[in-house]
Amino acid sequence: MSVGQNLRDLLAPLGVYRWEGSFQWGELQSEGEALDGVAQVLAEIQQEMHLATAQGSGLAGVQALLGVDPGARDAEELRLALAALLRIDGSSFTLAAMNDTLRGCGLPARVEETGDPLHLVVSFPGIGGVPEGLGRMQTIIESILPCHVWVEYALAAMTWAALESQFQDWDSLEGDKITWTDLEDMVV
Repeated sequence: MSVGQNLRDLLAPLGVYRWEGSFQWGELQSEGEALDGVAQVLAEIQQEMHLATAQGSGLAGVQALLGVDPGARDAEELRLALAALLRIDGSSFTLAAMNDTLRGCGLPARVEETGDPLHLVVSFPGIGGVPEGLGRMQTIIESILPCHVWVEYALAAMTWAALESQFQDWDSLEGDKITWTDLEDMVV
């Protein structure tokens, strides 16, 4: 129901208005249309101001505020990544919290501690060789992890032992017609 009709229903019990053939009904309709437009704009603003329901400008605003492009493929992934980044606070620098934030940003990375409290190792489990988009991921990871910590990246490499465990001889390796990337994923 439109706002104009609501206004008419509110004023009808007073009995002082003539609705048929009068300018009063036309005036209420035009005011109601204007208020319908305001209600629509307010509904869009309300949707965009909550991270859970934002679709466009709200997500872009939070992303600009944080200064990070998580590289999400759709609005849902972007919402999750931004929520993970917004969860960062003074207690977010535990190993579990850092890994949760990286997962929330959609990064296939895992943070591990070393014996040195100022040194962390970031690995990419299940990914052989250099992960696609490593430069972008490094930028995101280094903006999440504490700035005073040295971050080392551990990339999985194919070894002769791993290759020999998968294939008995060169003929079995060449017979499958696999690419280098397939080989890395298979062995690592």
